[in-house]
Amino acid sequence: MDDVNNDVSVPLRAVAEHSELALELVPETVPPGALDEPVRWAHVSELHDPAPYLTGQELLLSAGVNLAPGREAVDAYVRGIAGAGVTALGFGVTPPLHSSLPPRLRHACARHRLPLLVVPPQTPFIAVSRAVSLTLDEARRHEQHRVDEAREALTRAATGELGEVTRELAGRLSAWVALVGATDEPVAERRAPRPLPRRVRDMLARLRAGQGIRSATTELADGTVVVAQPVSPQASAPYLLVVGRAARLSTTDRAIMAAGAALLGIATGAGAGAGRLGAAVTALLRGATPTDVLTGLLPSGDYRIVAGERLQGAADGGGEEAVDIELGRLRAGLATPLVRLEGRRFTAVCTVVPGRDVLDALGAGGWLVAVTGPLPADRLPHADAEVASLLARARARGEPVVAGGEAGVEDGLAGVVSHEAAAEFARRLLAPLRDRGAGSLLDTLHTWLACHGGWDRTAAALGVHRNSVRHRIRQAERALGLDLTDPDVRMRLWFALRWDTS
Repeated sequence: MDDVNNDVSVPLRAVAEHSELALELVPETVPPGALDEPVRWAHVSELHDPAPYLTGQELLLSAGVNLAPGREAVDAYVRGIAGAGVTALGFGVTPPLHSSLPPRLRHACARHRLPLLVVPPQTPFIAVSRAVSLTLDEARRHEQHRVDEAREALTRAATGELGEVTRELAGRLSAWVALVGATDEPVAERRAPRPLPRRVRDMLARLRAGQGIRSATTELADGTVVVAQPVSPQASAPYLLVVGRAARLSTTDRAIMAAGAALLGIATGAGAGAGRLGAAVTALLRGATPTDVLTGLLPSGDYRIVAGERLQGAADGGGEEAVDIELGRLRAGLATPLVRLEGRRFTAVCTVVPGRDVLDALGAGGWLVAVTGPLPADRLPHADAEVASLLARARARGEPVVAGGEAGVEDGLAGVVSHEAAAEFARRLLAPLRDRGAGSLLDTLHTWLACHGGWDRTAAALGVHRNSVRHRIRQAERALGLDLTDPDVRMRLWFALRWDTS
């Protein structure tokens, strides 16, 4: 399953020290730590002012075609691109246009602490762009391998005690880890502070008071960044996973944490259901009907059957160990222990509709998936026809199918959340913005989320400068006390804004 998206970067030093490019780093332009700053792509621009068209963390390449002759104009150019968040400027020496690095550009970059790389005439810009692209691809492969390796290790650890999972997770994330119950006392932990700091306990209380899938982030006085999430899809879950370390969690780290949380959710839920499971097995041995067994085994409420079959060309699971690993992945991804894997098909019983991210991850793992509509426990044995029909539809369309929500997972979610509950969820989540009378922040936040966090697209839609968008989003983040880089947080805010009736 591919959890690593395009939110991957490489440090500037990986480009600056690339042996095949022969780039020269101008030392007085490089402040401490600058070589560790992220580069997400290389971009060529000869505009007088490219700043409005940049999104940040670029290696900007220019041959100085339109470089102004005056020092003040060059200073304004460098100040603008540095303010736009460019990681470094690569200047191409291109005789006869520029036979050497212009001193006015060197001085401006030093003044604004913008790393400057000199690209020699024998190194075309396309070679620099290609090197950055290949380095980023290698970083993505490395991060995906890290996720897959961690999942396998966590799945193996989950066959033991809870402490083995927390220990493995702490090692994989270079962090302290705690699995806490309702009283915030660790059930299992690795190097976690005792007791948990007050700021962390307050965050956990807010997390438990929420609804749906969510996580929370806070930062302690010593700089430790702490992230918490439920071990099951619902924020009201009795156990929360808490992770703390000096650096923020990356996208890869969050994928590893999510896998650990799901496995801990399965492990902690096993004990609570052991009595019902034993009673169900006994009833079967005594000749009870499957319907009687199900109603005794599963709590009242609606369920969904998630069925999957291998995509054309996707490899089979392999040996017994590989099958066990795949079964663990399915359980963790779908957040349910009720998964059956047979050859090129699996069936799972879930209490919630899998999100779009889960469906995409299953697809990346070689599975074509169909999800039934809500079913009471006693109807689960009679859903074969619906499952077969939905799988046939998914096969014909070549994409996942969710009953009641073919246009997207949101339709299915809207069908199981009452208008009253949705409006109350939106009111509580957005209250900090409304209390400040920040209507413009709500509009900006809604547009920014609709544009998938794109600064330029949001600015164009609102008719404002991209820096104004950045400022408003930072204001909203502080007012809400949320980490807007967290995809779970963005998802909750999107639904809150869609459900808002104020």
